[in-house]
Amino acid sequence: MDTLRIKDSNQSKKILEAAFKCISVKGYANVSMRDIADEAGVVLSQLSYYYRNKEGLFREIAKNITEKYLGEIDIILKKGKSEEEKIFGLIKYFQETLKNNPQLFRVLYDLTSMSIWSKPIKKLLSNFYSRASELIQNNVMDRLIKREKFKFYSPSELSKILLGALYGTSVQFIMQENEEEISDSTFNELITMFS
Repeated sequence: MDTLRIKDSNQSKKILEAAFKCISVKGYANVSMRDIADEAGVVLSQLSYYYRNKEGLFREIAKNITEKYLGEIDIILKKGKSEEEKIFGLIKYFQETLKNNPQLFRVLYDLTSMSIWSKPIKKLLSNFYSRASELIQNNVMDRLIKREKFKFYSPSELSKILLGALYGTSVQFIMQENEEEISDSTFNELITMFS
């Protein structure tokens, strides 16, 4: 019985990895269940068995990606000793992820656009953005707002501004013809703004 569960778990993981790869390359709208099955090396019916349909598969990818991001953001924010170190670490995390793993951002942005039309995905993404803002607020902004230049903002507002600036800047780089040209100056401006 345990062997069967392990096999199911491995098969499910294999399908998720294939779906992530296909979606990060072609985008959700351009990927079929057959594409994913072919990439995973499984029959089409196995996708339905594990995830029911394309949206169910995409929801599972959304869960995995958002938990990965939240875990990494939490670790980054806990490493820094000062607010500046924490913000610097978070900004560098975004910059390094864009350079080394832009597929994560592509899929996240694809998910974000999907969330407009899909209530389950909207709920997942809304929860993700709220939790990411809360992590920033709890680890950085509660102390940062004591500074004169931030006195008119709440910690929640500042957290959302920083997160929005990071994601907005990241999407601009993803949209560039040559993603490899990720300028340090834009990210350095964010560091300056929040220190």
